[in-house]
Amino acid sequence: MITRTVRKNPRTTRGDRVNDLQRAGTKVTKATISNTLRRQGLKSCSARRVPLLKPVHVQARLKFAREHLDDPEEDWENVIWSDETKIELFGKNSTRRVWRRKNAELHPKNTIPTVNHGGGNIMLWGCFSAKGPGRLIRVKERMNGAMYREILSDNLLPSARALKMKRGWVFQHDNDPKHTARATKEWLRKKHFKVLEWPSQSPDLNPIENLWRELKVCVAQRQPQNITALEEICMEEWAKIPATMSQSSFY
Repeated sequence: MITRTVRKNPRTTRGDRVNDLQRAGTKVTKATISNTLRRQGLKSCSARRVPLLKPVHVQARLKFAREHLDDPEEDWENVIWSDETKIELFGKNSTRRVWRRKNAELHPKNTIPTVNHGGGNIMLWGCFSAKGPGRLIRVKERMNGAMYREILSDNLLPSARALKMKRGWVFQHDNDPKHTARATKEWLRKKHFKVLEWPSQSPDLNPIENLWRELKVCVAQRQPQNITALEEICMEEWAKIPATMSQSSFY
């Protein structure tokens, strides 16, 4: 009964099950609930955060998957993937674990410094291909369509050249309004850039998410103490990402 209920509703807590069983006349402890579930191969984990998908988004993702199901690896290797991400000072974007003794949780070596409101953050735009990371830049103001087109003008083609992309390479970006604005579409068309059609609400499909995760972990390990250092460390760690990681991001 315990296992069946939890499999039906994974968000059920041990306390919920203890109370439900007590109302049914059975007295158990939280430890008993945990042990029973562990024997069935179930363990408590943090729920993954995923995009909220409406039926229209699900259909668009299925359409995208079916259209590209048989694409050869060479086609994906000829795509430049791009995205923006925010990185917080003091590692708010990542979780750190430490090995420590009991009652040593407040020892300086076992803590991460925090300040109100996270101490600030920076917004980054970056791109990469299977051949390695492209350019990474800090977006210092609130981005609008004109600023986005300026970023592409200054960084997209130089990245393609540095990565030695093959003729006919394809550019990927998501469906942010700045990306899909008429002026941006027209700019891309005039520059003769091929753009990969992208399903809405699908950041998890973009392999650059793997590079963002790696970048944030590396930056947090270096514990920058101010925004200037945060930006410098981001650039340094991005440049260190090997081509092999870019390649493995697809698989």
